Amino acid sequence: MRSGAKVGIVGGVFALVLGGVGYGAYNILDGLGDSGVGGGTSTAADSSEVRSGPVTGEEIADTSKKFLAAWAEGDAAVAAALTNNKADAETALTGYSDTAHVTKAVITPGEAAGSTVPYTVKATVSYKGTTKSWSYASKLTVVRGLTTGRPLVDWKPSVIHPDLAKGESLETGESSTASIEALDRNGQVLTKEEYPSLGGILDELRNKYGEKAGGTTGIETWINSANADGADKTLLTLVKGKSGKLQTTIDAKIQAAAERGVKKFAEASVAAVEPSTGAIRAIANNRGDGFDAARKGKVAPGSTMKIITAAMIIQNGLGSANGPVKCPSSVPWLGVTFHNLNNFSMPSATLKTAFARSCNTAFIKPVLPLGDKRDTALGNEAKQYFGIGQNWQSGIVTVDGSVPASQDAETAASFIGQGKIEMNPLNMASVTATAVKGQFLQPYIVPKDLDNRTFAVASPLPPGVSSQLTEMLRYTATAPEGTATEAMANVRGDKGAKTGSAEVDGHATSDSWFTGFSNDLAAAALVQSGGHGGDAAGPVVAEVLRAGP
Repeated sequence: MRSGAKVGIVGGVFALVLGGVGYGAYNILDGLGDSGVGGGTSTAADSSEVRSGPVTGEEIADTSKKFLAAWAEGDAAVAAALTNNKADAETALTGYSDTAHVTKAVITPGEAAGSTVPYTVKATVSYKGTTKSWSYASKLTVVRGLTTGRPLVDWKPSVIHPDLAKGESLETGESSTASIEALDRNGQVLTKEEYPSLGGILDELRNKYGEKAGGTTGIETWINSANADGADKTLLTLVKGKSGKLQTTIDAKIQAAAERGVKKFAEASVAAVEPSTGAIRAIANNRGDGFDAARKGKVAPGSTMKIITAAMIIQNGLGSANGPVKCPSSVPWLGVTFHNLNNFSMPSATLKTAFARSCNTAFIKPVLPLGDKRDTALGNEAKQYFGIGQNWQSGIVTVDGSVPASQDAETAASFIGQGKIEMNPLNMASVTATAVKGQFLQPYIVPKDLDNRTFAVASPLPPGVSSQLTEMLRYTATAPEGTATEAMANVRGDKGAKTGSAEVDGHATSDSWFTGFSNDLAAAALVQSGGHGGDAAGPVVAEVLRAGP
């Protein structure tokens, strides 16, 4: 049995020290009475009585104390038995010493908030004679067992480390990928600390291009990704490898603005591209789940989709920017009635003014004459001219949108960005860039000749279509009745925009969408459950565009 572990009272709270060459099996829980692991008398939670109802404060303190003590002693079996998922917990807790090579740790609990107990971990990681300190904070929650009624730690991998997710594990050793020093377009170093939204992107770039950039491996502690397309995440560097320099298309100034912008709202994501080249200038997220929705999201884009619908209408001879359209308060489509927001109507509208006010009916009614082609027309337009669904090879993992064929009422819903359509901010920034450029240029973050990737291509928009779309976008961002005018008021130069709201199952309120351009920069944002487009996503995009050229 390995020895050297101690548990004692430190500063009024208990600390758990893992020492020596490994983990010991004895404890000196002075002052803790019978709450120590393996000793004392049975508590109420240990009796044969099956309790019900919320866990009590005493149960929370007792269970968390026992669990952390057992973890500290390296007794994975005892600690795991105090959770509601013994098998998974024991594997993870065993790996903490065996594969992560943690040889010493002090775990200091904080004050419980309800049934959740926070704690800090000050650990020492040792690998082949190299030792380094490692500090982080995490938390656990105590719940009542469904069948036993016992108070148990609600097992999640994040109990071990806050960044650890299901199917992932901690490991220390020689890194499998070479280190990189990622640079922005002007040679400025990009770090996770300064630009937190780039964390996952920098990990992906390292995994994919570290060796090509001339980097060498080091000794690190990392999280093994559970996703085949994901990147391992480095948590601690014991010995640095040589960093190869990797040039990216990110603009540090615009990225900083994107980071500021998403902080304005919870569940916000934004992406920016350069219309003249397709270069990605910024990607940022502010989400509780850590998901990179800006480039991987798949949700309905709402009325921002009217950019592609307008192009389809113009190209099929069903209307023009300054041509008249009907904008009634509602319109029937194969037995389903579609409405405008608050049932407004426009008695003498053009496609441009209907676009500016985001009249739904004006973008549904004109498509009826397409007959059998209407179920596939929008998808064909999106793919052939806007590059949607064309398998983008940007240098990082991206989801490049989906506009599938539809039928019946779903077809009408797709024209206003609902139904089966799936987009993310990077997709919609590219759509806006295509509209004003007149040609789809695939977004990318590193040059294609770095690894001889094949970029997606699409046909140029027919003559006159781009100019009409640009006119409509400009009007929406500047006209008194434009839904984007208020958000774009402080954006300088040549500018245009489109707002959107999308109803999504499970969201308390509609998702807020906004896409716009200013000079040679296009950006799009999504704020989930953010309401109308101009209210939440609009200020995020404006923040980014103001940092552009």
